[in-house]
Amino acid sequence: MATIALPDTEQTEAPSTTGGPTRRRGKGAGGKNGKAGPVAYTLLTLVSLVSIFPLYWTVVAGSHTNAEIAATPPPFLPNASFFDNMRLALDQAPIGLAILNSVLVSSAITIGTVLFCTLAGFAFAKLQFRGRGLLLALVIGTMMVPTQLAVIPLFMMIAELQWVNQLQAVILPTLVSAFGVFFMRQFLISALPNELLEAGRVDGASTFRIFRSIVLPVARPAMAVLAMLTFLTAWNEFFWPLIALTTANPTVQVALAGLGSGYVPQRAVIMAGTLLGTLPVLIVFAILGKQIVGGIMQGAVKG
Repeated sequence: MATIALPDTEQTEAPSTTGGPTRRRGKGAGGKNGKAGPVAYTLLTLVSLVSIFPLYWTVVAGSHTNAEIAATPPPFLPNASFFDNMRLALDQAPIGLAILNSVLVSSAITIGTVLFCTLAGFAFAKLQFRGRGLLLALVIGTMMVPTQLAVIPLFMMIAELQWVNQLQAVILPTLVSAFGVFFMRQFLISALPNELLEAGRVDGASTFRIFRSIVLPVARPAMAVLAMLTFLTAWNEFFWPLIALTTANPTVQVALAGLGSGYVPQRAVIMAGTLLGTLPVLIVFAILGKQIVGGIMQGAVKG
């Protein structure tokens, strides 16, 4: 007698009433509806607390004395002495002028780096010219050269131009970065279709018009990421500003280096000044955080 094989009801998909295949709903890590579960929220909470703790400890340490910070157990709550330590920090170093200088320097470096790196990245990604591969290799090769090797000739150059203790001595040498050029090139290779460029050329647009009307809108997400990274790097830069500038016209990092000086460093004053130098970056990120994250997500979604 022939045996009739019954279909496996657990693995056979029922036909859809609309004629298309029916998708099986599986359970992912976030549950049936893709929502985060308690484990995900617990991990996110722990990561957030670990990330925020250094900033909180800066506030706590900035509101106590050296002896209180070194006590066992150390204090974990701030007090009203923080504002007194903040006034001491403002008296010991020109932090207000330093913040203004850092804003000017970081903004100028960010604008120049984003503009020039996008131009160079577009040229290396989509334009055909002689020696393109060799020039790109030279640009990437500069990333392997330590910054310290260029300090002496660079300082001799700015001294010859009489730019010592002037902000342009910090701005001009860092208006273009090899990382920014390579980053924008890699993004434009995959995100910018050649058909768009050909359509612009057929319409009679020049290369600059194509860059302005086609390349810039496509490159906006990568430009937002590069701007954020460049601004933070320029704001935190210490080595070259310490050489090119003096305490009379410093950036934030140079001004903070002169805080709490003495035989026993005043850690509370240093922490209070550090928080003052960090607040502008936190404010900028709080204001532009949604736009930065939106630009990153816009670049991640295609189709």
